[in-house]
Amino acid sequence: MRFSASVLTLYPEMFPGALGMSLAGRALEAGAWSLETVRIRDFATDRHRTVDDTPAGGGAGMVMRADVLARAIDHAAPPSDPRPRLLMSPRGRPLTQRRVRELAAGPGAVILCGRFEGVDERLIEARQLEEVSIGDYILSGGEPAALVLLDAVVRLLPGVMGNELSGEEESFEGGLLEHPHYTRPQEFEGRPIPEVLTSGNHAKIAAWRRAQAEKLTRERRPDLIAPETATGN
Repeated sequence: MRFSASVLTLYPEMFPGALGMSLAGRALEAGAWSLETVRIRDFATDRHRTVDDTPAGGGAGMVMRADVLARAIDHAAPPSDPRPRLLMSPRGRPLTQRRVRELAAGPGAVILCGRFEGVDERLIEARQLEEVSIGDYILSGGEPAALVLLDAVVRLLPGVMGNELSGEEESFEGGLLEHPHYTRPQEFEGRPIPEVLTSGNHAKIAAWRRAQAEKLTRERRPDLIAPETATGN
């Protein structure tokens, strides 16, 4: 089963962007996954190809119209399409590595990139969109967020990463941030590689890495630490 992504956007020229390079780009070229862009404006019916209107009840900005977006979604994903329908939105549930793995194991995703003040709520309800956020900040549109989500997913697809273990020993995979990494030279500006890493004792190395991961997580992301996760104080 190949992962198939359909991105609904006002700016299809933003894709594949960074996804056309490095691991994701090589996988795209090799057919390990596919990317379709759908220009939302093509589904407007007036001569000005209008996709937004003023918010009901007043207020600043504009809101993306439900009818135009519904036609675009129905074109990209008819009711029989099993792919989840995602809306990149700052009010969505935070994207986690667990959700990324779930998406990577599935048939793909239909991703709507919002713009302006947001999307008509009726469209979200009628097309059962899953709102997804990549962080507690505001972007000019959902396109950069969609690129982030797809990059996170594609790298986990079978055969994309050269070393499959790379995806299992990273931040968030075990509920902790990743341990520090070192490589040559042996000493850099008076800072040597920690001795344990050159000891050849794999049990000690594993214990050191676990302790360092816990330390970093406690310092930077204590919200990730569960009582049963930590091995020390």
